[in-house]
Amino acid sequence: MISFEDSINIVFSHVNTVGSERVPLLESTGRVLAEDIFSDLDMPPFDKSAVDGYACRMEDILPASLETHRIETHRGASLLKTHPFKTHPLETHRGASLREFMVLETIPAGKIPKETVGRGQCSKIMTGAMLPDGADCVIMVEDTIVTGDQMIRFTPDNISRNICYRAENIRNGDKVLEKGTIINPALVAVMASVGAVNPLVSALPRVGVVSTGDELVEPWTSPGKSQIRNSNASQLITQLKLVPVIPSYFGIASDQGPALKTTLRKAFKDNDGVLLTGGVSMGDFDFVPEILKETEIEILFRSVAIQPGRPTVFGLKGDKFVFGLPGNPVSSFVLFEVMVKPYLLKMMGAKSETRIMTFHMGTGYSRRKSLRKNMIPVTISGDLVFPVEYHGSAHINAYTFANGILIIEPGIEKIRKGEKVHVRPL
Repeated sequence: MISFEDSINIVFSHVNTVGSERVPLLESTGRVLAEDIFSDLDMPPFDKSAVDGYACRMEDILPASLETHRIETHRGASLLKTHPFKTHPLETHRGASLREFMVLETIPAGKIPKETVGRGQCSKIMTGAMLPDGADCVIMVEDTIVTGDQMIRFTPDNISRNICYRAENIRNGDKVLEKGTIINPALVAVMASVGAVNPLVSALPRVGVVSTGDELVEPWTSPGKSQIRNSNASQLITQLKLVPVIPSYFGIASDQGPALKTTLRKAFKDNDGVLLTGGVSMGDFDFVPEILKETEIEILFRSVAIQPGRPTVFGLKGDKFVFGLPGNPVSSFVLFEVMVKPYLLKMMGAKSETRIMTFHMGTGYSRRKSLRKNMIPVTISGDLVFPVEYHGSAHINAYTFANGILIIEPGIEKIRKGEKVHVRPL
């Protein structure tokens, strides 16, 4: 039996990467970028208004002397410095009326301004619209009063620039996304904004799924007295699709050698690897490890110090992989999440996607045996986690209430309420 950390190191040191392909942008979600993405323009591409309001000249509203404000240094001294992005107090001269300004035009988003703003002038402007020449600030519409035809008066106690400046977010040629990034909806928006409409992504690995066990029947079959429905295959196929990976199901293979060997040959033929469930323990009828060897598969480990999931097998057949996962559904579910999924993502060139987060225990927890790394289902609530009712590796129902996996290191028997713990969110 090897440690979980050693098993991960072995798995990750035997990864064969897949090829790449271009896909339409709207089909790229969940895929792994196989190229860096660069911007083909400045963002924003022009100075634009951040609010609905009136574009004008700051010097018409604010006396030049008030453009300068104090900046405190770390030693308590003060310096005078002009900073265009700060909020400035508006001089009202003890209640005197504010100046009125003539409105030159209305600038909607998507239109090029026609007029240049001069002294005592402004242009009505919508959020996102291009700033007109001559203007260097925008007063929000709610800080104005219409005083006549094409005339407005400013009424705020303070003003800000309210401008999104050209290239303040991204410059033409900037790298916006890195190779190895897993594409999510926000990244789709980024690629759309820079015209990357056919990104190069990693090809999807193809994985065969085989269940073993003479006691298994398919979910659509009514089981006999000594039989159970095969839930592992449906679970693993769904997990593979969410990676995403292309799964192929090869049915239930008998525990006996000839049938399993035939099924394995079929599964390896057109796939990058195979997931097996069941038959990997040390019982009298658990023949899978021996059959794998007879099928010219090099087994690199067959027992991991993890609970659940100790009888986990990993091997290679040429440049193809095989994971033999335990038959208990929680074991196969958890081992897929913590070992198989990271392996498949690495095949696609993904950067590290292991998300281990720190929370506090919402209640105390203890266990009788502490020799292995333990992973138990928990619910995450704010910065607290609570173990759910869990009866062991056959109790897959526990994960209907869980949104995380609590990781308990070997040697730890008790966790106190409020103690920091490590959790892998689901």
